[in-house]
Amino acid sequence: MLSSTPSAAFAWSLLLSGAVVVLSTVPLGAARSQADFTLADLQAPRAMFDRLPAWGQRASWAHQNSFEAFTLHAPATLLCLVAGAMGPLAVAAAWLHPLLRAAYLGAYIANVPPLRGVLWAGGLVCSALLYGEGLKAVLAGAG
Repeated sequence: MLSSTPSAAFAWSLLLSGAVVVLSTVPLGAARSQADFTLADLQAPRAMFDRLPAWGQRASWAHQNSFEAFTLHAPATLLCLVAGAMGPLAVAAAWLHPLLRAAYLGAYIANVPPLRGVLWAGGLVCSALLYGEGLKAVLAGAG
């Protein structure tokens, strides 16, 4: 059951954003299966990149970018969680981030660059807002 407390929003954002990273392996796995993946490819799975179909190469890039986005977003959510950020802007950014990132995967794999760019920027803005709101909560607590 989803809780409506601000703290829960940050915890769920962290969990769901991590789930998006895991979700990004599904299309990548499908692309690898189309590229005649064999057990020998386990020795160097990135070496098979050139054998992937074009959408599979984009799936690989989207997967890599998912890790990058998560490493930026996770500390922001933890900052808000630990600092006790309570503002509606922070809560909205926390819920919106995993949704934008999941949509980003689809836009990247489907090769829709303008939408992909907007979704990427939206996710980045959500993380930046969380850093800002978390910092405000820290400074308010220190004063």
